[in-house]
Amino acid sequence: MGKALVVVESPAKAKTINKYLGRDYKVVASMGHIRDLPKSKLGVDVDNDFEEHYESLASRKKVIKELKDAAKDASDIYVATDPDREGEAIGWHLVQELKGRKRKFHRLTFNEITKKAVQDAMNHPRAIDEKMVAAQRARRVLDRLVGYKISPLLWDKVRRGLSAGRVQSVALKLVCDREREIEQFVPEEYWNVYARLAGPQPPEFEAKLIKRDGDTLKVGNEEQSKAVVAELEQATWIVTSVTTKERKRHASPPFITSKLQQTSRFPVKKTMMLAQQLYEGGIEIPGLTGGLITYMRTDSVRVADEALVAVRDHIQSAFGPEYVPEKPNYYKSKSDAQDAHEAIRPTSLQHDPESVRQFLTADQYSLYRLIWNRFVASQMPAATFDETTVDVAAGPYLFRVKGSVPKFAGWMATYGLTPGEPEQKDTSTPAGAGSDADDDDAVSGVLPPLAEGDRLSLKALRPDQKFTQPPPRFSEATLVKELEENGIGRPSTYASIIGVLQDREYVSKHDGRFKPTMLGTMITDLLTKSFDDIIDVEYTRNLEDDLDKIEQGKTDYVRTLTGFYRKFKKDLSRAGKEMIDLKKGIEIGEACDKCGAPMLKRVGKFGPFIACSGYPDCTNTRELETSEPESENGEEEIEPCENCGKEMVMKRGRFGQFLACTGYPECKTTRKLIATKQGGLRAAKADQILDEKCPRCSSNLVLKQGRFGEFTACTNYPQCKYIKHKTTGVKCPKDAEQGGEIVERKSKRGKTFYGCSNYPDCDFVLWNRPVNEPCPKCGTPYLVEKTTKKHGRQILCNNEECDYARSEALPETAA
Repeated sequence: MGKALVVVESPAKAKTINKYLGRDYKVVASMGHIRDLPKSKLGVDVDNDFEEHYESLASRKKVIKELKDAAKDASDIYVATDPDREGEAIGWHLVQELKGRKRKFHRLTFNEITKKAVQDAMNHPRAIDEKMVAAQRARRVLDRLVGYKISPLLWDKVRRGLSAGRVQSVALKLVCDREREIEQFVPEEYWNVYARLAGPQPPEFEAKLIKRDGDTLKVGNEEQSKAVVAELEQATWIVTSVTTKERKRHASPPFITSKLQQTSRFPVKKTMMLAQQLYEGGIEIPGLTGGLITYMRTDSVRVADEALVAVRDHIQSAFGPEYVPEKPNYYKSKSDAQDAHEAIRPTSLQHDPESVRQFLTADQYSLYRLIWNRFVASQMPAATFDETTVDVAAGPYLFRVKGSVPKFAGWMATYGLTPGEPEQKDTSTPAGAGSDADDDDAVSGVLPPLAEGDRLSLKALRPDQKFTQPPPRFSEATLVKELEENGIGRPSTYASIIGVLQDREYVSKHDGRFKPTMLGTMITDLLTKSFDDIIDVEYTRNLEDDLDKIEQGKTDYVRTLTGFYRKFKKDLSRAGKEMIDLKKGIEIGEACDKCGAPMLKRVGKFGPFIACSGYPDCTNTRELETSEPESENGEEEIEPCENCGKEMVMKRGRFGQFLACTGYPECKTTRKLIATKQGGLRAAKADQILDEKCPRCSSNLVLKQGRFGEFTACTNYPQCKYIKHKTTGVKCPKDAEQGGEIVERKSKRGKTFYGCSNYPDCDFVLWNRPVNEPCPKCGTPYLVEKTTKKHGRQILCNNEECDYARSEALPETAA
């Protein structure tokens, strides 16, 4: 009798689970999905109950063969794919591909990869959940219908290579709508007035003006602030109220996927990659045979009872009995949360972050510590502090200041904080339009002893000019928060959504925040006009609810898709006739400055641009993007062409935007644009002709700007292709007789390597920088420098048969 077959998704998980099951089981990995809808056609029969036509993935042919070979002698096949909709669907496809008369299929699910969890799952197998599979199939078909029906329409009306997506397009609209809010925002001036006061005892403190004659006061300009200050300088300052209340600050619940994505300092995609590594158990840690965390795709804050017992024991031993609440803390999940999996937590409290740090990368450690601290803190009591509010009267004006005194650190002890400090920088809550952190009451950490009726002395008045601020652009964290709060997509899809928006160049990042490109804005406007419901937040949220209802058995696959497709089909037909054809161009009411023909707004290979309608007789074009080159101080500055003196204009090419001479084709001068720290662009320096001569043809050398920075080349290019490379001072061991030196070079992808200066006659290369020093052990004429996380900077012998190595400190410039 053959071994029972266990199929998981990844090799790392297979390796871990194989340790638990013994010789009677064979564990193999499917590498994710093995079947999908075809790429070359729709793959969905819309006239026959939306029947799908799946085919094996070409990239999985070898895996499928290995799976079938492994299943030949197996009477029992256990599907142990991830415990979510996607994992259930992968399991369903595996069954379809591997089913046979004598084979029994069992579904295994576990929330953590530990020996106990895997053995419990083996003792309680179940069948594939057809309702979960139906929900995933419906999502896949909805996405396919939107993508494969609307994208060709964009190819026809705009240009090939564009795409639309059911969730992707809604996310893009959110970014575009936010940008419009910013553009339309009109800042309003206002002034805060602060008073520096001293009481009977030190220290001095600062209070903020909030009212006049009992009404909230708004100081709108400098003139009003001066008038208020003049009155206050003559006022008598008296404490009118002192109130002290105990405040509590409760811990946050343990992480769900979206909150982890919002709180982590990493991009969403990297956060999920690191979490997957911590979950799968592929990290070699002595005494640990499974994963460090539970399953990372969840929207439930539920925690298993045994985990609650373990964390309470840990808290008592690490912090003391006063840090253990009388009963465990329970948190309420969202109403639409799928409660199949626990919150994200450590699988064992025996492996604290510091004890496993040496086995993790810096990024893995950072994320694990974040998850660990959040989970431990969630089961500790509230932090408490006394908050004192002091009101001070100055004639008709009322000033207020608040002070707080920590009483009990509670859960904040996990982070080494006091009750008045934030747990961490909150990346999930953007400021709203017109908000400003300084609009809160003045806050002082420690206030002097004060009592009602105390007279205060005025030390200084500080009027502070402010302007209301527009809502900020979305960062990855705040976009995820917006999608989550609106019920759009699922946490497991957020990384791919954000990735597609960037890959399609619908959005760009400026200082870590998303700004829609001109192309992204145009696509959103076209889709809004033709498919108002498809990119409507409420409509998309209702579709997500319908998918949940399929999984719950409250509706079915066919009914949901039929209801969607009925209106979508009509919208698609209308859009084909009415959508603006940007390939033909849209007149902008401007005449060509070269031939007088109307100028058109069009979309080309590299984005939107303005072109003459007289093409091909007139090739006049210009850039449409709003980003303009700027100098170091932020002012717009475009120098004329250094070769002919004509104006330089923005163009877009294969590698993005650049400056080109308007004298083209007679003058072909171009200039690179470099991104600034502020998110704008500035023109690179013009080519500088040098006095130094080319060693090959005696022409002058020129300092130029390339894709990977400055370089020196011959002015006689392309007749002479000499490039001056930075020398390392080490003679080439292969071509020293011909004067070859090892010089610094760049690969096509910009990676630095070291090769002979006589290339292509000599092909000697090194990836590590050579050091002009012979090996003291074997006599090799040079050593190499290598820097790793584990060993730091080392000087090594490049001879494979020699083990000479020494450690050295990093140079100060690199530290």
